[in-house]
Amino acid sequence: MVAEPEGPEEAPEDRKPLSDEATSEFALPEGLVPEPPPEPEGSAFVVPEGLAPEPAPEPEGSAFAAPSTYSVKDSPPAFTPAYGVPLSRLPHNAPWQDRMRTMLRLPVGDRPVVPEPADAKGETGPSVPRVLDLSLRIGELLLAGGEGAEDVEAAMFAICRSYGLDRCEPTVTFTLLSITHQPSLVDDPVTANRTVRRRGTDYTRLAAVYQLLADINAPAHEVSPEEAYRRLAEIRRNRHPYPGWVLTAAAGVLAGAASTLLGGGPWVFFVAALGAVLGDRLAWLCAGRGLPEFYQFLVAAMPPAAMGVLLTLLHADLRPSAVITGGLFALIPGRALVAAVQDGLTGFYITASARLLEVAYFFVAIVVGVLSVLYVAVQFDAQLNPEGALSPVERPVTQILSSMVLCATFAILLQQSRATVLFATLNGGVAWVVYASIAITAEGSAVMATAAASGLVGLFGQLMARYHHTSSLPYVTAAIGPLLPGSATYFGVLAIAQNNLDQGFTSLAKAAALALAIAIGVNLGGELARLFMRAPGARSARSAAKRTRGF
Repeated sequence: MVAEPEGPEEAPEDRKPLSDEATSEFALPEGLVPEPPPEPEGSAFVVPEGLAPEPAPEPEGSAFAAPSTYSVKDSPPAFTPAYGVPLSRLPHNAPWQDRMRTMLRLPVGDRPVVPEPADAKGETGPSVPRVLDLSLRIGELLLAGGEGAEDVEAAMFAICRSYGLDRCEPTVTFTLLSITHQPSLVDDPVTANRTVRRRGTDYTRLAAVYQLLADINAPAHEVSPEEAYRRLAEIRRNRHPYPGWVLTAAAGVLAGAASTLLGGGPWVFFVAALGAVLGDRLAWLCAGRGLPEFYQFLVAAMPPAAMGVLLTLLHADLRPSAVITGGLFALIPGRALVAAVQDGLTGFYITASARLLEVAYFFVAIVVGVLSVLYVAVQFDAQLNPEGALSPVERPVTQILSSMVLCATFAILLQQSRATVLFATLNGGVAWVVYASIAITAEGSAVMATAAASGLVGLFGQLMARYHHTSSLPYVTAAIGPLLPGSATYFGVLAIAQNNLDQGFTSLAKAAALALAIAIGVNLGGELARLFMRAPGARSARSAAKRTRGF
């Protein structure tokens, strides 16, 4: 019997093949569910392209659960609505101030993208720190010259965008300027700041800075950062257009014109001018010794008050109140008050508060200086008449000419260029005609008359500034000179010196109301000029914030 041959040994259990089917490295691993085949075209169950399937509902009480009143059919539009996001178009023929102001009021995501700084040859633009430093230096000159915070930010923003720096955020407070540039969302931001330690009034320098800004922002002019630095150094080194003795003489003529505006004659003009000249020289002496501005205002207010008291003690048949009031006109910080109100109306509340505090200190210095002299006069039984404010004198031709002389000398004190003095003089004469027509001839409210006249000053000044592409300060500041509340300030201080506190504080409150009327009127006139003229970005969806419903 033949035995059956032995076959191969049986493989162990762990080495047996898993299945009889052939395996491949491209086979689907076990546990992975294959993607279902797509629905045929036109099926009602196909998810449209770009639309994610609705997630499973959150459990009740979850923070991410949809509200019970939410309906998918009536859901609000997505982040990008069907009609698209309206773009902000800024025409290039508009003044750069309006374009940059519109840009600053837009959210960062809605601002138009600045073109690349590289040219056709592929050369890179100027370095970021150099552009930021240039913008800070120009902003320092503007802020020290009395410009509003929004205008300074617009100028700094314009410089950065002109040299191709996008995503720049300038910040301006009363004494500190800062600007931040972030190249992209993943790069570290670059921040630079500068402190304003000294302020000065020189509108000729201010006009030169605006001319430099216009050349930097003009598409037809190629101003490199090196050229801008050179011109900026020349602006800083420029000599004032008027020497010191002309400024002192202008202060005296201003006080004399103001006293004539209030009813004084030739002798009153001379005495008021003499008191203002003495006060100006004493203020220069204090400034040379390094005393703060508070003491400079205090000392400058004393000689005009002393001249008025001297006329009273000599029993001269003149108007001492006109002498004292005329000497105060050049001291009242009208432009600082206008800038404070302008910053508050445009949303710069910290800067506005600091400016108002500065104005309050200057007013207190003037009050203390005049009050010190009047208190001594009361001790010597000087018969000062507080009822003089109730008897206005109506001399149309003389007062119009006096108001124009006052504005012209005020413009000289502000170091304005000779080309702007004439318009400031005419603007101030028109303002006085409007004020006198309402307050004196029609016997209307002095506050309403002041607001109306200063509104015209702001309107005409803004129109001239837009025509010449420069600042409105040279056309506005000197023109509000005849409207300053020098008379109300003096009679309030006099009543306090005579121990009539109620009458004194009432008169000072009237002076504050007149000053605020000037500031609001000037700002409103400037906004009306921008409102009725073509403004860039008018089609923008968010031109300004709106909070008029209690939140």
